[in-house]
Amino acid sequence: MSAPATSPTPTAPGGLPLIGHGLQLARNPLPFISSLRGHGPVVRIRIGPTPAYVVTDPALTRKVLVTDAAHYAKGGKIIDALRVFFGDGLATIADGDAHLRNRRLMQPMFNKAHIADRGDAMIEQVTATVSAWPEGQPREVYEDMNEVTLAAFLVALFGADLPEHLAGEFTTLMPDIMKGTIRQTILPPWATRLPLPANRAHAQRVARLRSLIDQAIDHRAGRADDPSSPAGATAASDAGCPHAAAAREQRTGLFDTLLTAEHPLTRQQLQDEAITLLTGAIETTGTTLAWTLCEITRHPHVEQQLREELATVCADHPLTYGDLEHLPYARRVLQEAIRKYGPAWLVTRTATRDLDLGGHLVPEGADVVWSPYLHQHDPDVFSDPDAFDPDRWTAENAAATRGSFLAFGDGRRKCIGENFAWAELQIILATVLRTWPSFRLTSPAPRPQAVVTVKPDHMTMEFHREPAANRGPSGGRPG
Repeated sequence: MSAPATSPTPTAPGGLPLIGHGLQLARNPLPFISSLRGHGPVVRIRIGPTPAYVVTDPALTRKVLVTDAAHYAKGGKIIDALRVFFGDGLATIADGDAHLRNRRLMQPMFNKAHIADRGDAMIEQVTATVSAWPEGQPREVYEDMNEVTLAAFLVALFGADLPEHLAGEFTTLMPDIMKGTIRQTILPPWATRLPLPANRAHAQRVARLRSLIDQAIDHRAGRADDPSSPAGATAASDAGCPHAAAAREQRTGLFDTLLTAEHPLTRQQLQDEAITLLTGAIETTGTTLAWTLCEITRHPHVEQQLREELATVCADHPLTYGDLEHLPYARRVLQEAIRKYGPAWLVTRTATRDLDLGGHLVPEGADVVWSPYLHQHDPDVFSDPDAFDPDRWTAENAAATRGSFLAFGDGRRKCIGENFAWAELQIILATVLRTWPSFRLTSPAPRPQAVVTVKPDHMTMEFHREPAANRGPSGGRPG
């Protein structure tokens, strides 16, 4: 039972009739959300005519996510919009028995041993994708990172033998689907239901994505039923040939865990989970990697230390999954990019009853908003929060963050794919650095753009197979 609230909840200044603080959220979302910290631990804003309660104190956010999570249900305007696309995937399904059952069913997919079994297959795919970039041509890095992330995740999810035409269509389709999904989270619900060309095109793409997922599922199921395929190899034959067992694990995908579960999901549920996993893996990971490469171009000492660490660990052998645990500086660089840029900047919950949150009344049905970006830019926790400093994450310094790093959430709805995300991030960063001895930013400094993630507005880079010192002023070899 909630204790009575004792403090009036401050309202953020600048609200306008009818639209509330919607204009500030649209025009200057990151400065606006960060400014709320100065008004108190819980601040009332209006999104249109609807009030929402923004939590600026990380201790209270953990109360929402962990201690009192049962009273703050997964929901709110952003989640409701995403649910149209995701269906009842793990990220959007309501709290309750179905969520717990599905999470327990999927948890084995994301344990470290299961990911490690597919690590070298992912490295092979990432190396092939990154090596195919033409040298010396400006490239859209955000798009590249989403593409390489998708390529790696398809291998992990559906196995290394996914037919080429399916993988190619996933790669073609997903960027437009992501744009359409972002558009639907921004527009009011009534606008997304109008028979507009953009809405119809998005619905058609989502239907095609579900069809592709069905084909991928059928392919995996067929391989599992075929005794001559790697996926259909028996445990007995594996026991007699450890190398065959290892090869089989490399060829199968994480999704096989769901297909062979004792109580499998329905086809609709499998589609929903695949869409959730694909979208979560691409948008958040791709955004983080794009910003990481950008920050490396701005900080030569960071790049030098990364390359020295890689050279020491890998020496003359190709990168292997086992090398990742010996790259602590690379992990600190990635964690700092996640801290600085998100990946998600705004998350919502819904109060299931009248609640006392830090002495403030949150009425039943109200949206409760928390922001990883706001917490991870708190100057009381992260000195000079706009600076890029991987040394924040040394063992002695990380302890001082006092639980303000919330990029993966917390509690029972914490991101199930955190282990996978770290593995994929490290694989792709290490592969880019090993494949391309130098790269440089060719566009003006990108600006953070808060949509679902904090993405760059525009970012292009050139990649070269020789260190910058070996190339002439025009980018070619010195002559």
